[in-house]
Amino acid sequence: MIEGLRYDAVLSETVAIRGHGGDEVEAYTARPLTPGPRAGVLVIHHMPGYDRESKETVRRFAAEGYDAMCVNLYSREAPGADPDDAAATARAQGGAPDERFVGDAAGAVAWLRALPGASGKVGTIGFCSGGRQAFLSGVELDVQAAVDCYGAFVVGTPPEGFPLQVAQLADRVPELRAPLLGLFGNEDAYPSPSHVDELEKLLQEAGRTYEFHRYDDAGHAFFSVDRPSYRVAAALDGWEKIRAFYRRHLGA
Repeated sequence: MIEGLRYDAVLSETVAIRGHGGDEVEAYTARPLTPGPRAGVLVIHHMPGYDRESKETVRRFAAEGYDAMCVNLYSREAPGADPDDAAATARAQGGAPDERFVGDAAGAVAWLRALPGASGKVGTIGFCSGGRQAFLSGVELDVQAAVDCYGAFVVGTPPEGFPLQVAQLADRVPELRAPLLGLFGNEDAYPSPSHVDELEKLLQEAGRTYEFHRYDDAGHAFFSVDRPSYRVAAALDGWEKIRAFYRRHLGA
């Protein structure tokens, strides 16, 4: 090793963990090959599923020094299927049930905490439907930070025929245990700016710790580099906000 160079190798692999009800579920993990202590990050995939973008996000957090994992929340609907096919099956059923998500996420958090060198601190981050689930993880699980990237239906309910059929979580805002970072596009419909306003008011009334950032000329999925919705300025600023939030609540 050349003197002065930073050793930044990471190990990435697919593993099996115990999720809801003791079920064995697939998960993708990446972690630095450096000594701890290291915090963990649970990446919650978007409605399109456990795909290449989700796995790239896991590797991104590992490169930044975190033990990271993404659980395939559609493992049961379509085991071994391509992400698009699995997501289509899950959409037809209205998405992953909340109780099952919480069980799978709890298994992932426990797995991250059991790693050698783990600091014990874990954050969550979710995109799209995963943003709502990140909020839910901050209510249900012992995590130290939660990041909601344009998660719909934390407040409000899905219209008839919408692919995600879930209950709103507005009445659970007072139960939020983890500090919350929210990143939203002002051109989004789900969540709309009025939904974000409503959630912010509820957080303020409940005295919860939160931080919201909103971006003009950005709609849903503005972090997704392979989609027309990608917005460079919003995504770059959003990643800086995420880094700072995790440093503050999880450590460097």
